[in-house]
Amino acid sequence: MLGLPPRLSANLQKLGITDPTPIQTQAIPHAMNGRDVMGLAQTGTGKTAAFGLPLLTAIMRMEGRPEAKTARGLILAPTRELAKQILDNLRAYADGTAVRIALVVGGVSINAQIQKLQRGTDLLVATPGRLIDLIDRRAVRLDQTEFLVLDEADQMLDLGFIHALRRIAPLLRAERQTMLFSATMPKQMSELSSAYLTNPVRVETAPPGKPIEKIEQSLHFVAQAQKTGMLIEHLDLHREEAALVFSRTKHGAEKLLKSLNNAGYAAASVHGNKSQGQRDRALSSFKSGDVMVLVATDVAARGIDIPSVRYVYNYDLPNVPDNYVHRIGRTARAGREGTAIAYCAPAEMSELRDIQKLLGKEIPVASGASWAPSEDTSRGKSGGRGRGGRPGGGGGGGKPGGARRGQGFGGGAQGKPAKARRPNRSRNRVNAA
Repeated sequence: MLGLPPRLSANLQKLGITDPTPIQTQAIPHAMNGRDVMGLAQTGTGKTAAFGLPLLTAIMRMEGRPEAKTARGLILAPTRELAKQILDNLRAYADGTAVRIALVVGGVSINAQIQKLQRGTDLLVATPGRLIDLIDRRAVRLDQTEFLVLDEADQMLDLGFIHALRRIAPLLRAERQTMLFSATMPKQMSELSSAYLTNPVRVETAPPGKPIEKIEQSLHFVAQAQKTGMLIEHLDLHREEAALVFSRTKHGAEKLLKSLNNAGYAAASVHGNKSQGQRDRALSSFKSGDVMVLVATDVAARGIDIPSVRYVYNYDLPNVPDNYVHRIGRTARAGREGTAIAYCAPAEMSELRDIQKLLGKEIPVASGASWAPSEDTSRGKSGGRGRGGRPGGGGGGGKPGGARRGQGFGGGAQGKPAKARRPNRSRNRVNAA
């Protein structure tokens, strides 16, 4: 299977992973040959395996053990959630091998991480900020690091990690293999590529910034004050299926979470004001199905790989158009289908225009009508009757949904106008005990 060691191939079979995705088919052979790779692919298409399997193969062929405080390979990710997801995937691929994989991220004890790095590691998965903290404390050395992966490199640029990268990269071996993976291609990416990659092979399986075709998208024009009511009615149409709801701000996420809990939904939230332990527990509950609705800010847009997520709601449209693509990419994972529903208030018309310009097409309107220019600047005013204030208003609300279809290496149509039934509060009720 693409020249992988028998143990890795057996682990993939055990995980139910049999057929490589396009990004894996194209990237893995070049990576196995030691080439630098720039991989551009949509979210949910298996980029982790595209770089992880070649890395594991190379390290399994190396002799000896890493020296104290060193790492043979370094994988940088922009968020804690994504770093943890990469770690989990790599450990599953490497099960039964002698490969050591460590994780260092913020929000948890740095002393425990220092102790873990004392004996050295084969692969180190890290967020840039915590890695620099460890470097400053002389808890880790990168002079023997032969492999560097920048995952979701475009978001690293968005979050201002370019300065951290400029500090980290010179500490690695000059002769190394570097791989850069991204779902979008901002202008600064060429600078990043020329600075860190040597004669890279560019692998592109889809136009940058385009979502997976299996995601059914729809748009509702609705006043800001009426979004919560619309969301609750939409969620009630699929109470047994997991939904991810994106809010623009941390405060907004908590306010929305409280409203959902009060409406009888078992919901949790993930955002920057939560401790790492709180974020991990929320994600764990969401993965297990104990929580069916997860409210998140963009901190989670690239750190959630949960195949059961069928619905993604853009409660607030993102300020950065690329983030829309990453948000809705949390559904339709590993070849499945998904549904992405966006709500647009009058003050969000500018964001909507930028998103549709990036997509190269308009998102199908499920209810309401485009806000007039005079309404474009109003912030969260109530009203909007006849413009999608509730499902069925204006253009007529269709129920969110769509037919299911259905893994490679890795992890719409409008409904008929109808008023949704009120939530059945006997299910998914928050346990008050």
